[in-house]
Amino acid sequence: MKPTYESPLASRYASKTMLHLFSPDMRYETWRRLWVALARAEHALGLPITQAQVDELAAHVSPIDYDVVAAREKEVRHDVMAHIYAYGLDAPGAKGVIHLGATSCYVTDNADLILYREALRYLEKELKAAMRNLCDFADRYAAMPALAYTHYQPAQLTTIGKRAALWLQDLMLDLEEVQDTLRAFRFLGCRGTTGTEASFVELFDGDTAKIDEMNRQIAAEFGFARCYPVCGQTYPRKLDSRILNALSSICQSACRMATDIRLLQHDRQVEEPFEDKQIGSSAMPYKRNPMRCERICSLARYVIADAQNAPMTAMTQWLERTLDDSANRRISLPEAFLATDGVLRLMQNVTKGLHVNEKIVEKLVRDYLPFIATENLMMAAAKRGGDRQQLHEIIREASMQETAKMKNGESWDLVSQLAARPEFGMTAEEIRAELEPVRYIGRCPEQVASMTSACRALIGADAQQAEELTL
Repeated sequence: MKPTYESPLASRYASKTMLHLFSPDMRYETWRRLWVALARAEHALGLPITQAQVDELAAHVSPIDYDVVAAREKEVRHDVMAHIYAYGLDAPGAKGVIHLGATSCYVTDNADLILYREALRYLEKELKAAMRNLCDFADRYAAMPALAYTHYQPAQLTTIGKRAALWLQDLMLDLEEVQDTLRAFRFLGCRGTTGTEASFVELFDGDTAKIDEMNRQIAAEFGFARCYPVCGQTYPRKLDSRILNALSSICQSACRMATDIRLLQHDRQVEEPFEDKQIGSSAMPYKRNPMRCERICSLARYVIADAQNAPMTAMTQWLERTLDDSANRRISLPEAFLATDGVLRLMQNVTKGLHVNEKIVEKLVRDYLPFIATENLMMAAAKRGGDRQQLHEIIREASMQETAKMKNGESWDLVSQLAARPEFGMTAEEIRAELEPVRYIGRCPEQVASMTSACRALIGADAQQAEELTL
């Protein structure tokens, strides 16, 4: 029995990798690594910190005594100071130099930047893996004719692969957005309480070149090539908006694809994976519900709504900073990553096992192709000497009559209806010769090949296969 609330994102949807990235150990050990990096840079630049103190701090990055932290935070009501206190107990010889010249956002914000960057890199790889699956699927069905829809009404033909290429194009745009966002990451560095670096001007006796070098060294230690040129106390919250926008974009595309599959599964054309012992309904044993795609849509909706948090935070920073973003960001950003991770894990599962019921797809094409081909039939009959306007009217009348039969559940046959009109000038065999589906798919195979080629070039070899779904 579990007597306390547990987030479904942790217990049901997110991967172990993403859960570890946002774990207390990862966050607070990153804080300690940042304090080590600060002390190391300050020592190298001549401040009164010894190598032994740096080494002592480095030796006690973990484990962290969270009971000590919790007791101290209850007393002082400040999480960073509580962690400094606990760190000082672990490294007593360096206690007096921890956090020298820094403010809380040195560890909180830089740690966030590190964790968000790593989480976004992980999602990038998961997205690439889902795209690779879709590339394989699109290529396999690049030339298979299928009924297309506009307004969810039968339209002209497309191919199964071309429809997957539309999903791929959305995901490719998302991948580009993720990569652009990763390129936008900068390090905050150690900039002081209002971003003026005044404390370091004092510590380094006015030698501002040493301040820049300190920030360069710390940033480089964590893999950042540049810092923000100016800041208040925090890094610009505009970056949070970009991050959540990128995650929202992924989820928009995922939901679009999953919704299309749900619609197609209703007609039994395409189906998501369904395992041998899977149960579709507690009451209806025959059911085969698209539960994975429904879950994609559900989690995607959460992320898309959650993405509104970052713009509202970015627009209310109150000069150099306010703290009303803190509680919101602790929830909205990690949970968006966890939910998007869940979406991409499901996407990989669905795209890897997507099943096409080819006979049903072919039947729908056969049923609707005579109507779809009527313009071509009119041109073919005109070449045989028919009057274009008269032919148009014959086709219109016949189509309305046969459509009415179809809607009434009666047998219908547009080909025979047209062939029975002498003025149409074509036999049933001649009409059927015009009804070869591949003549009505346009450039679909070529378009698919172009899209999958472009996607594979963008994906490269860097893709992350999802951890196995447990639910």
